[in-house]
Amino acid sequence: MAHTAPRTMVRTQGRKAYAAAFRTRRQGRRHPLVATAMVLPLAALLVYAFGGWEAVVTQASSVGVMLGR
Repeated sequence: MAHTAPRTMVRTQGRKAYAAAFRTRRQGRRHPLVATAMVLPLAALLVYAFGGWEAVVTQASSVGVMLGR
């Protein structure tokens, strides 16, 4: 038990080095148009899967009611 702190420190330093070497994401915010372009294919799939726009709107409104909006 007495030797666990040095091993933990080495492990933490290794994770930091790995994250610094293989960082793929930028820091900061994504542009709203990029976020919209990422969401639109999923939205289209949901519209198709649930049988049309009316069904998706109905489900979204019922979720909104459950959340109190």
